[in-house]
Amino acid sequence: MKAVLMTEVGGPEVLHLQDMAEPEITNPAQVKIRLKAAGINPIDTKVRGNGLFYPDALPAVLGCDGAGTIVAIGDEVTGFKPGDEVWFCNGGLGKEQGNYAEYTVIDNRWLALKPKTASFTEAAALPLVLITAWGALFERGGLQSGQTVLIHAGAGGVGHVAIQLAKQKGARVITTVSSEEKADFVRRLGADDVIFYRHEDLLERVNSLTEGRGADLVFDTVGPEAFKASIEATAHFGSIVTLLDPGAISLAEARMRNLKIGFELMLTPMLRGLDDARNKQVDILKRCAEWFDQGVLQVNVSHLLRLEQASEAHDLIGAGHMTGKIVLEI
Repeated sequence: MKAVLMTEVGGPEVLHLQDMAEPEITNPAQVKIRLKAAGINPIDTKVRGNGLFYPDALPAVLGCDGAGTIVAIGDEVTGFKPGDEVWFCNGGLGKEQGNYAEYTVIDNRWLALKPKTASFTEAAALPLVLITAWGALFERGGLQSGQTVLIHAGAGGVGHVAIQLAKQKGARVITTVSSEEKADFVRRLGADDVIFYRHEDLLERVNSLTEGRGADLVFDTVGPEAFKASIEATAHFGSIVTLLDPGAISLAEARMRNLKIGFELMLTPMLRGLDDARNKQVDILKRCAEWFDQGVLQVNVSHLLRLEQASEAHDLIGAGHMTGKIVLEI
């Protein structure tokens, strides 16, 4: 089969389209999938640039997100059959094969039937960002109907999904963007208020929108500067959830406000072998498949590239300021 291999740690140039043996079922709980699309996420570029999570794993196939059609099943698989169209987040970190390839083999526990109305491209774009946004908003952040959430970088891959999930919950959404084009995009997704972070003062705008109270929950998808700026923009007894290490910053004001600070890394269950947590992630995909088919959840695929263009996809991620997601068509 054709696959894109990471041959060493480095820039996008270390990704090479090569021939390799097709994976085969070796465990009765596994299924073999003909991949149709693979989602590109920032974690892919970080693994490529910083190294895999497991020693001696090179060469490796990257890509956590995938969608495709089941072509064979193990003897103990009862919930799926050949021909089923599935989506999932699995592999791509060095231990198991990722999804920049024509085929993969996966334990059937980590699969869900893809939304009936979603293309393979749309389905491959969603799993990691859906699970991330869900975990940050609802499990770590405890977002409730009627609350106000501030979502940083609302036009990004995680951000544009988080806006929709928060609106499904009945929350008021404030989000930050960099341009009028992105402001129009997030408003179409349901954002109630938009802050142009390049020329507006975040704290001043949040206070004016919340009568000085602040947001009940802040979801930081950006990093240390956004996290630091968010502390005073969070309501007393509120919560901040971040995807990144905020670094060495003063938490004195956070302590004074009695804030709850949470971290969301949806890869933890895969990396630590936490099966119960992975089962919950599959449940999230099942719930979101229903919402997608009901038309209340969508994904923006800004770039659709061919498998052999994986390095170009990594260049685009590295440039930053993405709107939506990048997907490889296989």
